[in-house]
Amino acid sequence: MPPPIKVDLVAHDPQWAALARAEAERISAAAGSCVVAVHHIGSTSIPGIHAKPVLDLLPVVRDLEAFDACRPAIEALGYEWWGEYGLPGRRYCTKSDPQSGQRLAQAHCYLEGSPEVIRHLAFRDYLHANADIAAEYDRLKQDCRDAHPHDSHAYSDCKDGWIKRIEAQALQECRPA
Repeated sequence: MPPPIKVDLVAHDPQWAALARAEAERISAAAGSCVVAVHHIGSTSIPGIHAKPVLDLLPVVRDLEAFDACRPAIEALGYEWWGEYGLPGRRYCTKSDPQSGQRLAQAHCYLEGSPEVIRHLAFRDYLHANADIAAEYDRLKQDCRDAHPHDSHAYSDCKDGWIKRIEAQALQECRPA
């Protein structure tokens, strides 16, 4: 299990999108044809809100066993492989700066068609489309950071109820009529 990290929220950096694209290309190249797409998710993908400067990536794969076989190639990119990490069907990997230990990226890998992929993308897209909800999330993030400045796990738990409520709204809106 990766240890909790300090919760440093910074203003949105427009460079995050380019960094995420570059990291997505590296993951896709390392994993080859088993990767369908790598999406940029999480707060670094939402312009205008504060975020921990850690890229959240969502690699979508055709076959989890084939992706598991790519583990050495993913680790060669500097990622630590944590397996399901408490969520069945997920492969969780983190990348940290080797000198400072600062977390740089985390990949939440799921099988194509997984409800988790749909959930993550719906939440991201809903915040993109609703600036007032994104601003509300920004305030919540700062409140949770203030309550748990040195424990990223407690910080995440603090946001969990709000995120689940907004995810439900996002999923309701993205369902075809």
